Amino acid sequence: MTSERARPDETDLLSLHEAIAELHASQGDFRTAYEHLRTALGIARTSRPPVPEQLRREFDRLRRERAQAREDSLRDALTAVYNRRYLDSRLADLLGDARTPLAVVLIDIDLFKRVNDTFGHLVGDQVLRRVAQLLRDGVPAPGFCARYGGEEFMLVLPEVQPGTALRIAEHARRRVAQHAWSEICPGLGVTVSAGVSHEPVSGPEQLRMADDLLYAAKHAGRNRVAYRVRGGVRVLEHCQ
Repeated sequence: MTSERARPDETDLLSLHEAIAELHASQGDFRTAYEHLRTALGIARTSRPPVPEQLRREFDRLRRERAQAREDSLRDALTAVYNRRYLDSRLADLLGDARTPLAVVLIDIDLFKRVNDTFGHLVGDQVLRRVAQLLRDGVPAPGFCARYGGEEFMLVLPEVQPGTALRIAEHARRRVAQHAWSEICPGLGVTVSAGVSHEPVSGPEQLRMADDLLYAAKHAGRNRVAYRVRGGVRVLEHCQ
């Protein structure tokens, strides 16, 4: 084999066998990977015939499966928004770049334990999925929604100013409050509280501030958005 690593997009048969071997190895199928490497070695010792269409299709399939597996590993299994693993990784990158303004919105479902106790955990799971969808639908690119843990979610909003971040959080709160929850279960009602942090501080400090603001929103009566302005905490007034 050549000493230079073959690129997956090369069209010759040798490179394709090497790329397929790598994909099989990444999935733990080392026997099949070995067979493709043996084939690649045989090709390297002779000439390079054209790539059979069936082999090209196999490579494309494996590449798609690998990309899908990576995407699945970054998603929360229940809600389909990004998981804590992805959140921590992206936050580390974004918070380390002082040139990019960044807001984080920490959101908690109000009285979620009561939902589980009253309507059951199956309904609770439906609530989590629906809240995640409602939150995700209002996040502008390149921002994203992730499940922070339990019934908590986080909106990560790069490249937005404080006023815009506050509007996004309030619109998210309103979408949840006004949603037709009775379609899931008669008598069900769901609201969320949120803390919006948009401060030029370290990553852990910004997350701590968002958590403190979320607590302030809860303390003010729930179903509210809290933020900081000129060093003081404010709670956004609203009419449902």
